[in-house]
Amino acid sequence: MSDIDGLEPVATFCGNCNCGCPQLFVDSAAPVERRVVLTDDFGQRVQMSADQFSSLVEDAKSGKLDGLATA
Repeated sequence: MSDIDGLEPVATFCGNCNCGCPQLFVDSAAPVERRVVLTDDFGQRVQMSADQFSSLVEDAKSGKLDGLATA
C-alpha cells in the first residue's frame, strides 16, 4: 500500500475484507491541486484537487458512472 502517514482518512471502499481496499484521504500538506488522494489495493494512488474530485462526485450522482459498476 502507498504511504498514508499524515493523510486524513475520509472513506474506505469495500471494507468487507482484509485485502487492502481502496481508500480516500485528504492531504492538507499537499499543494491545492493534489490534496485529495485515492489509493487502490495495488499500492497505487491518484492525487487531484478538490474541484476535480467534486466533478467526479457530480458525475457519480448524476448516473454517468453507473455503467462501470456492471462492467
